[in-house]
Amino acid sequence: MLVNSKEMLFKARKEGYGVAQPNVWDLHSLRAVIQGCEEKRSPVIVALAEVHFDYIDPYEIMNMARFYMEKADIPIAMHLDHGNTFEACVNAIRAGFTSVMLDASMLSFEENVKRTTEVVKIAHKCGVTVEAELGHVGQGEDYEKIDKDLKDLFTNPEQAQEFVDLTGVDSLAVAIGTAHGEYKGTPKIDLTRLKEIRNMVNVPLVLHGGSGTGDNTLKKCIDMGISKINICTDLMKAGAAAVNSVLNEKNYIDLGMAGEEGIKKCLQRYIDVFGCVGKA
Repeated sequence: MLVNSKEMLFKARKEGYGVAQPNVWDLHSLRAVIQGCEEKRSPVIVALAEVHFDYIDPYEIMNMARFYMEKADIPIAMHLDHGNTFEACVNAIRAGFTSVMLDASMLSFEENVKRTTEVVKIAHKCGVTVEAELGHVGQGEDYEKIDKDLKDLFTNPEQAQEFVDLTGVDSLAVAIGTAHGEYKGTPKIDLTRLKEIRNMVNVPLVLHGGSGTGDNTLKKCIDMGISKINICTDLMKAGAAAVNSVLNEKNYIDLGMAGEEGIKKCLQRYIDVFGCVGKA
């Protein structure tokens, strides 16, 4: 069933588990995600990132998603990941997405507040939940700078409380040392900072860059207040590896199904780590 993410994430926050937000980019990844979560009886936030609009647009993915969501009996939110503009968020809402992220994290605090508030006003009128990011989660290839430049972009706990109060966002993505893509270097997560943010902020917290962070670290992040974890890179790698393993012996249709199975198994492993099995 299609829902927005608000009740789903507050339940996760209250009960101390994490909800997976896997990214999808085609039919096979979409189907793998929904079927994988159904098998685990796990709620899920299915996401399409704006950077993947070149592969599939919001209307296209939403039409496919409805077909599977109408058959599913688990809570499913359809989420715009890293929407960079007001227009992208509105477009996703018009397409039928039930959750959007406005990412103005590289702008000043004041401009981030302004742009996020604009999206919150229109989204809430439509029953759509909004995620924003304060601080900035960088790229894995830049990770060796983590003790220098990037640490200046971590989320400030006091600002986090002010940001939530000013914007009315439903969830907040925090920068505490994770990275998008593959890490270049060993992940160094500031759990003390996370605990401070959790104590200051009354909305569910989101961790971007779950891939490659490590199961034990992810469990600690959930214990300290993370309610939603984004996964993309590991799903793509798992799908590609499954396709490559049968590349010389299967036909085209079989290759797509192999990739789907690889994505599903990778996601289900993360669901076990997040503790959301049976939480649907």
